[in-house]
Amino acid sequence: MLDVLGLEPDDERVYRALLGRPNSTAAALADLFVVPRAHVDKALSRLVEWGLVIRSADERFTTAPPAMALGALISQRRDGLRQAEQALVTFAEEHRAAMTGSSIDDLIEVVTGVDAIRHRFLQVQQAARTQVRSFITAPFLAVPPDENTAEPVAIRRGVHFRAVLDRDVLAEPGIVADAVDSLRNGVQLRVADQLPMKLVLADADLGLVPLAVTPAGEPGAVLLHRSGLLDALDALFETVWRTAHPLELSGPGGEAETTVELGAEGPTDLDRKILALLLAGLTDQTTATQLGLSPRTLHRRLRLLMDMAGVRTRMQLGAHATRHGWVEPPAPSRM
Repeated sequence: MLDVLGLEPDDERVYRALLGRPNSTAAALADLFVVPRAHVDKALSRLVEWGLVIRSADERFTTAPPAMALGALISQRRDGLRQAEQALVTFAEEHRAAMTGSSIDDLIEVVTGVDAIRHRFLQVQQAARTQVRSFITAPFLAVPPDENTAEPVAIRRGVHFRAVLDRDVLAEPGIVADAVDSLRNGVQLRVADQLPMKLVLADADLGLVPLAVTPAGEPGAVLLHRSGLLDALDALFETVWRTAHPLELSGPGGEAETTVELGAEGPTDLDRKILALLLAGLTDQTTATQLGLSPRTLHRRLRLLMDMAGVRTRMQLGAHATRHGWVEPPAPSRM
């Protein structure tokens, strides 16, 4: 827990032990943890140096008040991160200036191998200051959506995420549950009939484009810096985004229930999810599987929705749902 402040695991174990055992000796702590005395001595030395632990004249140790000692350490780390962020802006501007007029080799980096692609994928998101945009297609070779640890961290920094999913992706196991989590975190999602490629863009500065598997059997990708090619990918994303269908799966309620009836004033959260997936082009079977429903339950819900809407066909139901705000309407094209 305290590793983010620079503490080693042994440091934290000793510190937490001292919280409940003030005035302990190094020997007593070594016996408690059944570790060599030297490990405890080293940890205590660091804790004393950082002001987290107080050493008495008779070589007994007590923690300093955590609110004061840890609070000071946290403030120091926060100030250091703030200075690092300011340095990042300076370095980024220097890098952009250096890239002006650079050769092709400086603007395009070839990345080979799953581990290298995963590392660059996370780095691109970590480098973003305002927004991350992506095309998501199957199969997931390097980082499945539910393993994208950089996304929630960037969101907490205020980075805005927009993603377009290839319709076939919605048939992947667990993808709808992951989409619900992303939507609840503020990510905007849309669905396109077919996407031309995988793509991740950080602001207007970096782009990662995964490529096909190499003849040697390893996946590859290219990392693009600011250039005319990156500008073209920027424009491509915005064009696809404008014509893609908004995916709205989350609602004020909790998880989808398999036996929820229609509410008194309109469709339930489950009904909205069913409509959103069907309007995005999924089949009945795929929609039922993603939402944990049987085909029979899905058809029963659709029948109840058509009765509520006073329509006789699914096409009429889709139009009614869009007009009456049961699902978000597609964004108009500005082409």
